[in-house]
Amino acid sequence: MWMNSLFGFSLFGTLKHCKTDAASLEPAAKHKPIDYPKPDGVLTFDRLSSVFLSNTNHEEEQPVHLQVKDMELQKTSEYAVYAGPSSRYCPAGVYEWVDADGNALTDGSDVADARFVINAQNCVHCKTCDIKDPNQNINWVPPQGGEGPVYTGM
Repeated sequence: MWMNSLFGFSLFGTLKHCKTDAASLEPAAKHKPIDYPKPDGVLTFDRLSSVFLSNTNHEEEQPVHLQVKDMELQKTSEYAVYAGPSSRYCPAGVYEWVDADGNALTDGSDVADARFVINAQNCVHCKTCDIKDPNQNINWVPPQGGEGPVYTGM
């Protein structure tokens, strides 16, 4: 960083990205699902316990700060083509794809009954959804009142 700012170049080079994170996503049909082991509570932890440690606070009645521009595009592309990566790339488990009964969907099937649920109160404001969504269809905006995670131990 300092070499670049002082001399305009770096002897160590600069890593270039040929495309955005959103453009790097491939359709789910090209890959087999990953079977993640259950958290053991010692080295690995479940998402909601980690969200609790972030001390996240959002008022219940405030407007949702995670905005989906086109819900139909979210269903026909993000879910049907990419098998709902938002439920996996979000570190706080904010996004869920559920069926009519509220059961979690993960494989991109049952598109007609799929419903996109946003649990904005869990958001830790990492903005991954704004960067990684394959259609750039999710827009993160600052929440009303400046609420969110309160990292006291940092």
